[in-house]
Amino acid sequence: MTIGVGGSTAEAELAAITSMRDAVPPIGAEEIARRVAAARVVMEEQGVEAMWLDGTTNLAYFTGLRHGQSERMVGAILPRRGEITFICPEFEAERIRAMQPIPAPVRGWEEDEDPFALFYDTLRSLQITSGGIAIDDLAHAFIAHGIRETGGADYRYGRSASIASFLRQRKTGHEIALITQAMKTTVDIHAAAARILHEGIATTAVQAFVDAAHRKAGFDGGCPFNIVLFGEASAYPHGVPYPQTLKAGDMVLIDCGASLHNYRSDITRSYVFGEPTERQRFLWNTVKESQAAGFAAARPGVACGALDDAARGVIVAAGFGPGYKTPGLPHRVGHGVGMDGHEEPYFVKGNALPLDVGMCGSIEPTLAVYGECGIRLEDHIHVTEKGAAWFTAPAHSVDDPFGVEAR
Repeated sequence: MTIGVGGSTAEAELAAITSMRDAVPPIGAEEIARRVAAARVVMEEQGVEAMWLDGTTNLAYFTGLRHGQSERMVGAILPRRGEITFICPEFEAERIRAMQPIPAPVRGWEEDEDPFALFYDTLRSLQITSGGIAIDDLAHAFIAHGIRETGGADYRYGRSASIASFLRQRKTGHEIALITQAMKTTVDIHAAAARILHEGIATTAVQAFVDAAHRKAGFDGGCPFNIVLFGEASAYPHGVPYPQTLKAGDMVLIDCGASLHNYRSDITRSYVFGEPTERQRFLWNTVKESQAAGFAAARPGVACGALDDAARGVIVAAGFGPGYKTPGLPHRVGHGVGMDGHEEPYFVKGNALPLDVGMCGSIEPTLAVYGECGIRLEDHIHVTEKGAAWFTAPAHSVDDPFGVEAR
């Protein structure tokens, strides 16, 4: 039997979990103020007078307020000079004021009024009568269209990416500490999930355990993504629409994560329930080598696409692919992580964006062999001045994936 797999129960493992929520404090008002100041420096350089933050993660990053998007215009104007001002339906105004971590003016529009007219009235109140407006890249299309159509020729429009994404990609030490805590806690939950496995257990039961474990460990809630796959179904990178029951010799793939103080974990582990066959051992070791190659390529100044090239090269050299073809590695090798589970930068072939200090992302090669099994090993890095560092130690070996005997 693979070391660290089986031998326990969900009840026993849940009872042993303690909350890690207070291990690292959340982002506070001072850091949010520094983000706003940094955004204004970039806006000055780019000739942007104001940036619209829709009810997206960008709003949370620059104001501390998590709201979400709807069919109505809700968000905030971040001006190059002057106060951040929230815009929302009038019936939501008191709620927004109550939710604000940092007080700021809130202007509301009635249901029979035009929110885009209020948007430009607010700009004029901030003495912004012309110039560049950056629109949240994640805004719904009708919001971006309404802002552009209402403004007229005095304004020019662009994307928020060169400001918001640029800053969000470069994590501070505090952000890295939060992500580290989230990732390490999720790895511990992975190890606990492996211990509850037994022949006949359903994927749905493991998913329920993983979700409950993240809640008890102090995450903001359960897992917004929670993939558990057994046997042949593990070959499908995003899973299958039906549950499976565990059999001896099955490959197990679990991909999960959750938010801790708004910062996400995202870890995948693959291992065999029972004794690995020589074929499973070969596939697993190929993915392990691929992940290591992606890590070795990561350092400041290197193109993001180079990580995909390095990891994919190992898969292809082992006889799979070529490129994104299956059997092989059918997706990019990694994505950025932070307040969103998937965010910029993306480690994909052809991405010439150079890695910079503070950038964070996954290295998660998959070897998908349809009709047989799939293996994905996912851990995340953050870029340092000297190279890259893992948030979590990669899986140890096919026989001892959680390094039980290595401790």
